[in-house]
Amino acid sequence: MEIINDSNQKVLIEYPCNWCYKVIASERAALEQAIRDVIDEREHSITHSNKSKTGKYISMNLDLLVHNEDDRTFIFDALKRHQDIKMVL
Repeated sequence: MEIINDSNQKVLIEYPCNWCYKVIASERAALEQAIRDVIDEREHSITHSNKSKTGKYISMNLDLLVHNEDDRTFIFDALKRHQDIKMVL
């Protein structure tokens, strides 16, 4: 699959590959549970990314192996639709 970056250059993604989603929510426990709800038993890692200045939001990095474009897009959309997740990047 080709993606166009900020410089309007095409980037080729070769699958399978490791992919990182930045996931933002209001609280850590709910965010971790939401990730488990979406990816189930798939091998993954979650690392802390940032916390908003007011402490209202937390972001974490979700790293896992995606097998193809459909898999990558499905996970992104499922995370985005989860009621406890505010945003996915």
